[in-house]
Amino acid sequence: MLMNLIDNDLRTPFEKGNGNQSTTYQECISYYEKLDGLYNEAKLTTYGTTSIGKPLHLMILSRDKIFDPVQIRKTNKRILLINNGIHPGEPDGIDASMMFARDILVKKDLQSLLDHVVIIIIPVYNVSGMLNRGSSSRANQNGPEEYGFRGTAQNYDLNRDFVKCDSREAQTFTQIFQEWKPEIFIDTHVSDGADYQYTMTLISTQPDKLNPTLSAYQEKVLLPDLNAAMKDAGYEVTPYVNPINTTPDSGIVAFLETPRFSTGYAALFNCIGMMPETHMLKPYKARVFSTYHLLMEVTRIINRDYLQVGENKESADLKVSQQKEFALQWNLDENNFSLIPFKGFTAEYRPSEVSGQPRLYYNKSLPYEQQVKYFNHYTASEIIEKPFGYIVPQAWEQVIRRLTLNGVQMVPLSKDTFIKAQVYYIDTFNTSKEAYEGHYIHSKVTVHSEEQTFPFFQGDYLIPLDQPANRYIVEMLEPQGVDSYFAWNFFDPILMEKEYFSDYVWEEKAAELLKENASLKNIFENKKIQDISFAKDQEAQLYFIYTHSTNYEKSYRRYPVVRIIDESGLK
Repeated sequence: MLMNLIDNDLRTPFEKGNGNQSTTYQECISYYEKLDGLYNEAKLTTYGTTSIGKPLHLMILSRDKIFDPVQIRKTNKRILLINNGIHPGEPDGIDASMMFARDILVKKDLQSLLDHVVIIIIPVYNVSGMLNRGSSSRANQNGPEEYGFRGTAQNYDLNRDFVKCDSREAQTFTQIFQEWKPEIFIDTHVSDGADYQYTMTLISTQPDKLNPTLSAYQEKVLLPDLNAAMKDAGYEVTPYVNPINTTPDSGIVAFLETPRFSTGYAALFNCIGMMPETHMLKPYKARVFSTYHLLMEVTRIINRDYLQVGENKESADLKVSQQKEFALQWNLDENNFSLIPFKGFTAEYRPSEVSGQPRLYYNKSLPYEQQVKYFNHYTASEIIEKPFGYIVPQAWEQVIRRLTLNGVQMVPLSKDTFIKAQVYYIDTFNTSKEAYEGHYIHSKVTVHSEEQTFPFFQGDYLIPLDQPANRYIVEMLEPQGVDSYFAWNFFDPILMEKEYFSDYVWEEKAAELLKENASLKNIFENKKIQDISFAKDQEAQLYFIYTHSTNYEKSYRRYPVVRIIDESGLK
């Protein structure tokens, strides 16, 4: 009777087809609803909303039939979060997770995998993208016959939105992530790029960016055991192929996932992240089953190591709450690499039938296996010492909303007051010339700091830095951070002056200032000698004197989030 259910009623649309069909959104949700109805260990629930008004679904698999995350954590079980369809044109994980959830519920030999693990699955993250179904948008991909579109209804790439959180989808995901607090996170994808023999490559959290307690387990236990299990299953895995120079034989560089990406976001909260990338040119059936096996093998390992995984997370949270220094920028360590075995196809060149110029192709009749350099280490290029805390004025409500979504502990000031604090002024930055995910992102930010006494108001927020969310707080609120809220334009109003001067009026005041201030006059005259263009620019000279006067607005380029260096600054 049980096998008949699997063979008939519980076969997925993928299994009913010829191996090259993917499920539709309606079929996917209906399938999980069926599992919910048949098994007490399964519960399908909804969270929030998406850009087209539909909610995000969450499938919960719990052997104890406990579906509340607070109660689950009291039972000392680990939580594995699987996210699918962030790019619905890459639907492998959507179909694989349906089979995975069913088999864990139905097959007696797999039910023990829920002894120490609760699995939560987002069946489809980018709902609007999945409903935008077609067969032509993935020009380089070998199947399935139909699939969704990468962008949302707002044309966002959701795998760039995890900390800026512009989309309803990202806001709802944050609610799920912060409520469930998973120890392990898997975000399923399909890769572009070079060709090679592997069906799947894997992006794991970059070890130098992960808390050392977690990275030691990831590098010494989790990944070696996972790689061995995947090889035994017939789906050997290699690190994500990001070549140094076009082709993999030149060497592979580990992907540096900043917090805009799913696994980079997870790392901010001491969650080990994995991004399996099946290869675009491999048959769809093989891609789906390789994803299925990865989900299964990760679950086996976490179920086996549940005590260690839990202790590691608890230790990492404590260490981050006490950590004094935080990295904001990272550079590849080009002198530190290992040699790994790699199975590729020989890269060759032949004349292009389009341009006549030499074009790259991979000769599949010439496979090879050789050692290649793997660069998997990054060094911090900018490190900041954390203050006692930050104060975020309530005026910056978009930032406060995101801090709240991410579970940051904040204390509203109880009264209007003056506080001595360290403040940044934004000196220089670069801004992208074209829009990137709805923003003109800032980079290469430099600052200088001053100590000033500010008026703050009842309802402004003090954020103490003694909490597990410290890394998220620091990387978002220090403007030099690669994905800080300054980088994502949330503080751009400070970059524009609000007052100015009329030249004909300021001429007289500027002359008076030079007469009254010998030091300023000396600096001014030396600048004219040293800078020929300045010496010829009347407007620039007037502006220079203006910036050195009491009339110049002190709030211009003054970053509004201030640093409280120690607790005495609040007294």
